[in-house]
Amino acid sequence: MQEESYRHKGLRQKLVASLRKKGITDERALAAMDVVPRHFFLDSAFADLAYDDKALPIEREQTISQPYTVAFQTQLLEVKKRDRILEIGTGSGYQAAILGTMGARVFTVERQEQLYHQAKKLLAEMNFSNIRCYFRDGTKGLPEFAPYDKILVTAGATEVPQALLDQLKIGGWLVIPLGRRSQKMMRIIKKTENEYVEEDWGDFRFVPFIGGTEPE
Repeated sequence: MQEESYRHKGLRQKLVASLRKKGITDERALAAMDVVPRHFFLDSAFADLAYDDKALPIEREQTISQPYTVAFQTQLLEVKKRDRILEIGTGSGYQAAILGTMGARVFTVERQEQLYHQAKKLLAEMNFSNIRCYFRDGTKGLPEFAPYDKILVTAGATEVPQALLDQLKIGGWLVIPLGRRSQKMMRIIKKTENEYVEEDWGDFRFVPFIGGTEPE
């Protein structure tokens, strides 16, 4: 784990101020981003860029999402303390750390075994007892702990996996980017077992949502 300094804290404050100017209004999400050290989730070579509002590369040809995207998706979830949230695509673990800092009970699934081990180790070192990591095929969700209050997908899907809809509680929300080359950020609200309301929250770009698992 890298060092934390007053400089990093200052850079986070500037980042949060910029996110507020860009339209992020969820103060609890912003407060979490103000305290979670994003540079911990990056290779030290990218430490100086950690608080720029941009996506950055991590291992296995994946990325840590742009802070604005993390804030936007988090805002759409309207996280409440003790919410049971399933995250599909742990990646670096940064998004899970934001949700955990906000008091959610986070179940996060990663298909890349290397990323799973790295994120699990880091989140444990950061004392997140409310985040549980799993090496799984995200298209199948995590049925043994369903139903979930909220489900968050952090990769671009071409369709909504039925397994995720099935694992969402009635009244729950699924936030998922849908599309091929670029995606629409969708919030899907489960009204009954077979009735959903879909909301379109604009254009984003994510790495592809892929089924299966990749061992180290």
